Amino acid sequence: MRTVTRPGDTRIRDRFAASDPGLLRLMAGLRTVGAIALTLAVLWGFGANVNYMVSGAMASMVSTFAVKEKRRRGQAVTLALGLPAAFAAVTLGALLNTRVVAGDFVFLALIFVAVYCRRFGERGTALGLIAFQLYFVALFVGAVPSDLPKIFATLAIGFACSAVVRFGLVVETPERVLIRLRKAFRARLVFLVSAQIDLLDAGPDGVEKALEGLRRSTARLHESAMLIQGRLEEGTDDDTTAALVQRRVAEAEIAAERLSMLLLTARSEERAETLTLHLPNAPVPETTHRLGAPEDVERLARRDLEALRLLVARSGSDEHGSAVAHVRNRLLGYRDEENLPDASAAVQDMFRGIGELARTVLGLRLALDGPQDETYDAPATTRSREELDAEDASIAGAIEAEEEEEPTGLRRPSTRTAVQVSVGSALAIIGGELLSAQRWYWAVLTCWVVFLNTGSTGEILVKGSRRLLGTLLGVIAGAALAQVVGNHTWTAFVLVLVLIFLMYFTAPLSYLLTSFFVTAMLGLLYTLLNTYSPAVLVLRIEETALGAACGIFAAAFVLPVPTDHRTDELLASVLERLGEVSSAAVDQLSGGSVLDLLDKSRELDTALDELRASTKPLTHPVTPLRSRRQTARYLVALLETCAYHARVLAATAELLPYSKKVAADPRLKGAGRHIAHNIDVLVARVEEGASSEAAEGGASLTSLLETKDRAALPRHDRVTDRVLRHLQRLDEGVIGLARPLGVSVATPEGHPSRTAAS
Repeated sequence: MRTVTRPGDTRIRDRFAASDPGLLRLMAGLRTVGAIALTLAVLWGFGANVNYMVSGAMASMVSTFAVKEKRRRGQAVTLALGLPAAFAAVTLGALLNTRVVAGDFVFLALIFVAVYCRRFGERGTALGLIAFQLYFVALFVGAVPSDLPKIFATLAIGFACSAVVRFGLVVETPERVLIRLRKAFRARLVFLVSAQIDLLDAGPDGVEKALEGLRRSTARLHESAMLIQGRLEEGTDDDTTAALVQRRVAEAEIAAERLSMLLLTARSEERAETLTLHLPNAPVPETTHRLGAPEDVERLARRDLEALRLLVARSGSDEHGSAVAHVRNRLLGYRDEENLPDASAAVQDMFRGIGELARTVLGLRLALDGPQDETYDAPATTRSREELDAEDASIAGAIEAEEEEEPTGLRRPSTRTAVQVSVGSALAIIGGELLSAQRWYWAVLTCWVVFLNTGSTGEILVKGSRRLLGTLLGVIAGAALAQVVGNHTWTAFVLVLVLIFLMYFTAPLSYLLTSFFVTAMLGLLYTLLNTYSPAVLVLRIEETALGAACGIFAAAFVLPVPTDHRTDELLASVLERLGEVSSAAVDQLSGGSVLDLLDKSRELDTALDELRASTKPLTHPVTPLRSRRQTARYLVALLETCAYHARVLAATAELLPYSKKVAADPRLKGAGRHIAHNIDVLVARVEEGASSEAAEGGASLTSLLETKDRAALPRHDRVTDRVLRHLQRLDEGVIGLARPLGVSVATPEGHPSRTAAS
């Protein structure tokens, strides 16, 4: 082990990569700050005054963050189309600056079009955002028609500098992003294995703390896996490579979570519930001190977990000599029964889990780093390589995408949001002008922003409150910075750049922090424009509160999407996809046709992530209804548990043609129909609000598969214990969802009993 330990600088790089997967936040901040700094340098060289420098800086900032397309060609086209859109918006702002009524109506029309353009994808969203923000810039700097030629030149410089930084200085390609995301996944997998070691070492009083770290590491690993899946199509050369990487990442995530469960079970006197890994304060089984196994077995378990962590951390290019190969051979040997230590069944299962995770690490290494040196391979490693090669050969290159019917009219999200934002903005204009004839647009800007990336009234309420709190704190910071900076123009510009970087670096993490940095930056901008005063920043708080209130009012009373309605739609979608994955996996495990389970699993994960985001207003700490908060958390955690078992079934089904341990069993069709029926009952309950049909409880799935001749069947003709266990857990999870959803569950005697919703 000492010969293959990792250097300290590698551990530091891993920690940084894990904290910002793909360096997406870092690159976004550097790209935006770089574009602004280059714009300011060019304008300063031309002798532009502060007003034009602010206009150019804001133009370069908007043109940088608005363009979200992943391919460089698409980015270039959108950037080129964005410049005339910016010219048109600034022209309207300058011409209508003094015409209050006409300007307001044009601004509202621009807002509607800008939001409606979201229906045309990333390019439409970018062009709408550029038009709105540049109209705002014209109002911010007080542009008049005589300034337009110089403003046009300033905007052109801003867009050009944005292009130079994007395509020349801070280059970002889908391939590079995917490579960094892979490194982040590997780093987060290292931290998950470290959390597993902490759980192994924890005393009875420290199990809950170790479990909290395990939950956090599991969630972060899943986040990295989803980020990789979202970048595969653009970041790989062909569909076959994308499907291969997707499979290996999914297998590693499943194997890591399974090892966590096996470790927790080995430490307890009963089988641990998967829900424990997804729900804080979930019941934790009674644990013994460590494994409750002989001391030499405990030492062996810790040594092998540390060896596994080492194996995960090292890429193929890091291997030298036989040291890592020896570690890998030993861990993969646990996949063979004769290499397991003499211990209880639960402890042996844990060692099998170590071997399975080592196998997925080998698969990851082959998929990400290419062929490896096989000189020191033991027979167990050779067999694992042969299995992986057989699986790789089966992946088809062509993947058909299903087209979903898109809603029309006011049911279309972009149309509905455009109407809501327009109504809210109209109210914000009226109220904002009553507060200030010069700064009324702040209220409109807040109303616009609270609708970005939100899908329900509850989400808008939470976002509006966070923006208000961030603005309040930012005003205090802006006032302090303005006093410190005084008349030092370049000091103020440098601080503005720092605040902009922090704004983009923290944007995915906390909207409150983003609002804080934006407001503090505005305080410095007004210092540069010689319009700063404490009253101006206080006015910003008032306008922000007004804009948030107008946005919330429009969301609640104009074509509203109640949080319950939104979550019900997403819940039904998750259940439907859960049914699709489990049914397809069971069908394949029972000898049916081979289907593309990778995409179905990915759709399930995506739908579950959307549901998790939509329930945040319900699970927010300030939510007054504690029972609803607990129910929402329980539902999401139980669905995460069901999704985990469905992913395991899908992964096992894909191994079916190559594994000697798993054989198709036609009797599984009955278990599949049982689970599918229960999921259909839950979907009907969520979509229709009432259902007379009951879910089927009672006998376990194992009993459904029992036959009098079962004992005479050879091992390779039976469904494996793992498949049975995950089917049973999936069925229990689906039945568990019936209680909070208020669905009847039929008792073994056949008498349904209505369960009350929590």
